Amino acid sequence: MVGLDFFRVGDKVIYKKKIERTITKILKMREKGLSQSKVAGEINVERSFISRLESIGEVRKGEKIALIGFPIANKQEITEIAKKNGVEFILLLTEEERWDFIKNKSSLEIFNLLMEILTRLKEFDLLIFLGSDMRLDLVDKLMDGKIVGIELGNSPLKENIYVDPDRIEEIIKNFSIDD
Repeated sequence: MVGLDFFRVGDKVIYKKKIERTITKILKMREKGLSQSKVAGEINVERSFISRLESIGEVRKGEKIALIGFPIANKQEITEIAKKNGVEFILLLTEEERWDFIKNKSSLEIFNLLMEILTRLKEFDLLIFLGSDMRLDLVDKLMDGKIVGIELGNSPLKENIYVDPDRIEEIIKNFSIDD
């Protein structure tokens, strides 16, 4: 071992940061829609390397998932599970955060924020929604059934509710377009 970011492998000295920068460049190019072949040509590696690199880091295929819920007692834990499993949009609020979200906003500002969120959610293949019975029914209608709802209780909810993290992870991992 040469140093923290350098490694000796046989007669070569490998610079870890260069590898990390190259991987980041590859992933950004792929995210922009460039083919594996095009990226491989630009980076000067074989296409199969790009494929294997993507396989190493894959947490889920294809489907875009959003997660919204309130009021959540274990918000941080659920957020970490969602991030770990590649959920692209996460909006979880505690009871206090829920009220802070609307505090000092006009009705028009709140309406516009909700319209922005709903418009964005239409981009997703699935919405996992955690909320009261009344809000669950409303969101189900707005999302045309592209929702897995977890009822946290009868409306109105006035205190934070604990959400089973294993259940959330199972839903994320088992979702596929064919379901």
